[in-house]
Amino acid sequence: MAKFEIENLNLWYGSHHALKHVSLSIEALKITALIGPSGCGKSTLLKTLNRMNDLVEGCRITGRVLLDGQDVYGGMDTSLLRRRVGMVFQKPNPFPMSVYDNVAFGPRTHGIRGKARLDDIVERSLRAAAIWDELKDCLKKDALRLSGGQQQRLCIARALAVEPEVLLMDEPTSALDPISTSRIEDLVVSLKQNYTIIIVTHNMQQAARISDRTAFFLLGELVEYGDTEKLFSLPRDKRTENYITGRFG
Repeated sequence: MAKFEIENLNLWYGSHHALKHVSLSIEALKITALIGPSGCGKSTLLKTLNRMNDLVEGCRITGRVLLDGQDVYGGMDTSLLRRRVGMVFQKPNPFPMSVYDNVAFGPRTHGIRGKARLDDIVERSLRAAAIWDELKDCLKKDALRLSGGQQQRLCIARALAVEPEVLLMDEPTSALDPISTSRIEDLVVSLKQNYTIIIVTHNMQQAARISDRTAFFLLGELVEYGDTEKLFSLPRDKRTENYITGRFG
């Protein structure tokens, strides 16, 4: 079952045509990887799914992006959309406040005030992000004092605290060491039981390890999209083969 249906999507930043006639269906409760060289449109597409590109001056979009059949550009409330479609960025960006207040920030924004309920949300979210055991005794600690890997898992917990349906991840391990990267990858795989996950990555091995479906982009165009194992073992397009074997990009 499709969670997102993207139909003939075009996006311009001013005169720059960043996405060109992109159509693809993103399955629910699967991990979809977006791959391709820098500047090919991967992150632009990701930000289009929860309308982060609305914040970019001169951005213009045509086509449709359907979330459970509803056009996200057809009058959908953006705050509701971003609650349903959370985002984790390339560089960990915890707020300059305690671990607890980072996770409770979203629920408080949506009107949740009771301490018992917030305590439950914080614990549940940190458990879901596989970091509760590390942080349960230091919830009042300044989040900026955590390690990079801990900060990124905290940011994942913060995104999960508002109970999204979709998690967008823009190169979430590119700034992390191999051990932290492995932990995040294991976490992402476990999360697909409950969330639809779309991840931008430059790491071909990572895409092959964790994703169910992979989309290869080049110069704003979707070149190839399909099951990850098939795309990496028997790519249909020569450009895909050249990219995943390291001949360019």
